Amino acid sequence: MFMQAIQEQNPDLIKTAITLHQKGIILPDTYVLDMDAIEQNASAILNEAKQQGVELFFMLKQIGRNPLIAKLLMEVGYSAAVVVDYREALVMMENNIPLGNVGHLVQVPKHLLKKIMKYGTKFITVYSLEKMQEINRIAHELGIKQKVMLRIVDRGDALYPGQYAGFELMELKSLLPQLKELNHVEVAAVTSFPCFLYNSEKDKLEETNNARTIIKAKEILINAGFPVTELNMPSTTSCYTLPFIKQIGGTQGEPGHALTGTTPMHAEKKMLEIPAYVYVSEVSHNFQKNAYVYGGGLYRRGHLKNVLLADSIRQWQSIIRPLPDENIDYYMEVDGEQPVGATAIMAFRTQIFVTRSEIAVVKGIQKGNLEVVGIYDSQGKYLRG
Repeated sequence: MFMQAIQEQNPDLIKTAITLHQKGIILPDTYVLDMDAIEQNASAILNEAKQQGVELFFMLKQIGRNPLIAKLLMEVGYSAAVVVDYREALVMMENNIPLGNVGHLVQVPKHLLKKIMKYGTKFITVYSLEKMQEINRIAHELGIKQKVMLRIVDRGDALYPGQYAGFELMELKSLLPQLKELNHVEVAAVTSFPCFLYNSEKDKLEETNNARTIIKAKEILINAGFPVTELNMPSTTSCYTLPFIKQIGGTQGEPGHALTGTTPMHAEKKMLEIPAYVYVSEVSHNFQKNAYVYGGGLYRRGHLKNVLLADSIRQWQSIIRPLPDENIDYYMEVDGEQPVGATAIMAFRTQIFVTRSEIAVVKGIQKGNLEVVGIYDSQGKYLRG
């Protein structure tokens, strides 16, 4: 999906990945992260956000909840992280990373709420009155007032399977009296996902019905006396999309894949952010005239098509054959027989936190002085240097 973009915009990353594998520094099923490129991308996004007046929380699930990158982003100037689930919240907390938003896309379990609230998070996204009541009770115990963000849904909204949740817009007014009884929570924001999508045929961003839904919800809440100031509008937040977020009324964005130059738009057009990771494997064996490389890092929605193969002498390309959804990616099948032991480089959209891959964080790629800063697992745990 991103092979051509990386070859044109970050060829040194490919060279580095091949070198690290052929020297035995990294194993197959490893993602190589380019710290320099991520820092460059993150700075550009943050600068654009400041110009647009949009607050940013960074998202790192897609690169394995990596705490080293989280610390880098804090140094760049980001204020806090948004976490996809409570496990990611714990990783950030263990590494002293401030939390900006917890609970979207996965609610906080009741027995973790107090720990997370005691640590501190600017917002908790909430899907139900029951969860609001839990938060209110714990906030009372802690002697705080917790800001919450309501996820609102309406008919016609774009919702992904496995993510169905939220307060329904048509029922919001009927819930207002119960919400007003919660003295230790502050309804300060509303959110949905996705709030806009890229139309590749028209080459333009288009707001979804979700965005219109939360604008309506904000008006209802403000008219009822709730101090809603934030419209959280996540979806491929990047330098390109930030002006659009501002245009449709958003006040908060959540850059994730743009930090590594790997949103769907980055595969189709040159943007300010450059690609900052590749996936590295190795040819394991040949069978019935096709080769097989070690798997473990496949993301089914990643649009993986091409593989760059390399030995000590040359580089060449082949095609990855699609793997049926019912199969585990023990191996990935490559078109044609290939030299056993050859390096395999792939570039596709991923969500590392759902894989069993390792992550090699490398700095100095853009400066010619390579250093593997650390190797981590897919959940942000440090493995080795």
